[in-house]
Amino acid sequence: MAQNRKSFAGKVVLVGDGSCGKTCLLEVFKRNQFPEEYIPTVVDNFVKDVDIDENTRVSLTLWDTAGQEAYDAVRPMSYTGTDLVLLCYTIESQDTLPNITEKWLPEISNYCPNAGIFLIGLKKDIRDTIDPLVEQDKIVPTDLGKKIRNDNDLLDFYECSAKTGENVNNIFINSAKFIVQERSRTPSESRFPCCCYSDTGI
Repeated sequence: MAQNRKSFAGKVVLVGDGSCGKTCLLEVFKRNQFPEEYIPTVVDNFVKDVDIDENTRVSLTLWDTAGQEAYDAVRPMSYTGTDLVLLCYTIESQDTLPNITEKWLPEISNYCPNAGIFLIGLKKDIRDTIDPLVEQDKIVPTDLGKKIRNDNDLLDFYECSAKTGENVNNIFINSAKFIVQERSRTPSESRFPCCCYSDTGI
């Protein structure tokens, strides 16, 4: 069976505002452990294999980036050769949403216009947490995330929680499926013929 295994490789970059939860998402996927302390990132990357089924393995090169404005000049170096961008935002505040269309989508379009884009709402657990520091009326509703995805023709949309692990693996499994689709298509086939890679998307 192993002799018939198909192997693929692809690059996935996570972008989004600073402290929105990108690094925690990657740490949970990488180590299956939620980091209790904040880990500031400039640029970091690692490779992890994802088995889609017993015959298909995808080596994902995953890049974490800094979202703060101070790193705007450094971040573009991470975009070279990107297959898929995970555009992340935090569910805990609608105040950050304008950056999706005003900053991140233009930046992605400029530096990796041929990459696919998944929209990822992070810190989903905040909806079920009573936290005096969180303004409940500013929490991003799921329907608003869906609207942003649809209005901007993004490939897929997920909400997840690195803290509880909810939907973390699904995001990267479907990222791997996207890589397989891209590597398997012929030159005459249209790019991104499908906008959802499994029923785990929202």
